[in-house]
Amino acid sequence: MVLFFFMWWGVGVFGVVDPVLVEGRHGSRPHVDHQVTGLPGQPSVGFKHYSGYATVHEENGRALFYWFFEAMARPEDKPLVLWLNGGPGCSSVGYGATQEIGPFIVDFNGQGLKFNPYSWNLEANMLFLESPVGVGFSYSNTTSDYDILGDDFTANDTYTFLHKWFNMFPSYRKRSFYIAGESYAGKYVPELAELIYDMNKYPSLYIDLKGFLLGNPETSDVHDWQGLVDYAWSHAVISDETHEVIEKSCDFNGTWSNDCSQAVDEVLHQYKQIDIYSLYTSLCTNSSSLNPVDNRRNIMLKKSSSSMMPRIMGGYDPCLDDYAKVFYNRAEVQKALHVSDGHHLRSWGICNYDIFEGWIDSKPSVLPIYKKLIAAGLRIWVYSGDTDGRVPVLSTRYSLSNLGLPITNSWRPWYHQKQVSGWFQEYQGLTFATFRGAGHAVPIFKPSGSLAFFASFLAGESPPYER
Repeated sequence: MVLFFFMWWGVGVFGVVDPVLVEGRHGSRPHVDHQVTGLPGQPSVGFKHYSGYATVHEENGRALFYWFFEAMARPEDKPLVLWLNGGPGCSSVGYGATQEIGPFIVDFNGQGLKFNPYSWNLEANMLFLESPVGVGFSYSNTTSDYDILGDDFTANDTYTFLHKWFNMFPSYRKRSFYIAGESYAGKYVPELAELIYDMNKYPSLYIDLKGFLLGNPETSDVHDWQGLVDYAWSHAVISDETHEVIEKSCDFNGTWSNDCSQAVDEVLHQYKQIDIYSLYTSLCTNSSSLNPVDNRRNIMLKKSSSSMMPRIMGGYDPCLDDYAKVFYNRAEVQKALHVSDGHHLRSWGICNYDIFEGWIDSKPSVLPIYKKLIAAGLRIWVYSGDTDGRVPVLSTRYSLSNLGLPITNSWRPWYHQKQVSGWFQEYQGLTFATFRGAGHAVPIFKPSGSLAFFASFLAGESPPYER
């Protein structure tokens, strides 16, 4: 259970939840002050977008950075969706907003932005959050905060952020609300959804949560491990002999024999040679991505041998990570996004390696939360890009199978633009789908198809199953 101590005057252990707008350094109408104008290289668009900080703990000076895009048309009629990336320690702004599903994609060498015709703000108002503190532009003035980061801490700060954000944008407080994400957000999102559900018993804190959507999500450590090694073997990344040793010596329940550890290390060693997030695409060959110190794929694998689950350092790379780093460290960009005055800059990185090395609290499974929220009637959809080796489709199938849900519509293809986009199955309370030929960050590989899938999710309709 996530710990959150609520008091009617609004002070909690992890932050402040106050239905009354707390005036901060941005003034009494921060949503106006936060409107983004003059962003370098931005294509001309007809919708408004906002970015800035919400302080989630006044005493410690803890503040989270967000970027919010109104829907391209009729924003007043469309739901609000919060997008979270994982890691833990990776930026939802650097990945989700400007590589995957936002209206602007960072352009070559970080010199500008290009318009994304498949942005999810065609269907919803999209809110991207850098969480927890230490990710991207989010920060704390209290250094000890960085020593206690974990799942519960992140859920509570994100929950506090939402109420602060609703105070800045009150017209969205009663809007239908969904949470979406990928990777380690497979834990963030259900944990946050559970906290919202539990706290909705207080009328003044009510958020109209309708459901959540997850892509290639880390869900259950035992099943995620089993799926990772089985997928590597079934896709010829490891030998029959290595897989046989793992089958005989590994149970992935926390007791690791020497034979198991050595065999799993061999799996991780082979994945150092290719992109674990996208088996059949090339690696970025620019200088920084080849640097063994900076290569996030090799860092993730190096730090994750034996019993530690390999951390999910974002998603597909070549070479957008580098472009994003250049873009967000430009003085004029930080000034336009209300991060700095353009002179005293904040150092921005796509992922904070210190966070994933020091993460103190990670639930071994969020399947009990799934059961609880399915019983509560929330809409839950999960999708898998089927060329991802890090949280492969097998991991997700093993995890969801453990729920034991009755099947309401059996396995069948779903279509986009008259082609098979993947397969899906509907259970009582959950929909699972695959994306054919997509890696870890599905919208990068299948932008049009992922937008159509997102629209089906929001409408509560099955993905198109007729050509």
